Amino acid sequence: MTYILFDIGGTKIRMGVSGDLKTLDKSESFNTPQEFDKGIEQMVATVKKLTNDKVTAIAGGIRGPLNEEKTGITNDSLIPKWAGKSVVDALKKHYKVEIFLENDSAIAGLGEAVYGAGKGLDVVAFHTISSGVGGVKIEDGEIDMASVGFEPGHQILDIDRTVLGDDITPTLENLVSGTAVAERFGMKAYEIPQSDVVWDELAEYLAQGLRNTIMYWSPDVIVLGGSMITGDPRIEIDAIRKYTVAVLDGFVPTPHITMAELGEEAGLYGAMGILKKRL
Repeated sequence: MTYILFDIGGTKIRMGVSGDLKTLDKSESFNTPQEFDKGIEQMVATVKKLTNDKVTAIAGGIRGPLNEEKTGITNDSLIPKWAGKSVVDALKKHYKVEIFLENDSAIAGLGEAVYGAGKGLDVVAFHTISSGVGGVKIEDGEIDMASVGFEPGHQILDIDRTVLGDDITPTLENLVSGTAVAERFGMKAYEIPQSDVVWDELAEYLAQGLRNTIMYWSPDVIVLGGSMITGDPRIEIDAIRKYTVAVLDGFVPTPHITMAELGEEAGLYGAMGILKKRL
């Protein structure tokens, strides 16, 4: 069996191959082409580099909101020329097999739930905090059902606008993402030393968002990934746990909060998880 895995991001496309849906045998990445046809062409060429075997099935993720059929995305700011195009149909011209497509944050969360930091637990909440904020709820090894997907980064937190003022939508993403931090402080997040009080403030803001996650999703564990969590400097897990316990104030128990384990390959593992459940 030869299973092809992919993760289409705004800057990189990662691809991999697995023979048993237990281990990732090989992987490779390349810069995401702006042109859709060029991207598909490079994906097909990469499959040829990764394996000479007949492809059994394909699964992967892509950034941006999926269309209703889950064949492509409806829009995206970083890869706008991919919008309105069918990734699934384009790949089926080369491979007459089943192909599954999900949102990239969702499959990264699935990877962590099935193979990574949430392995063995029934209800896993995953949030990625990097240039933006995304997330997904995983239940029994499956991405939870949703009519339009999950967008936890767009929840309103700064209701009275005391932090962001009147000109910025007061969302979790605009409070804690790397992009938001750069705009607010005039320097890249990684240029701010770990000793700066900013990192502690970001942990407190994020805890408010996680409080909502806990109230809405009731997870066994919250897994946090993305450069703002796993990078150096970063929003530290211990501070996030401390502030989450504080804002919950004993109303419900605080689930385990931990750092993602699979790094940039989480999406490929998530693609494995999709095939493991659906085939």
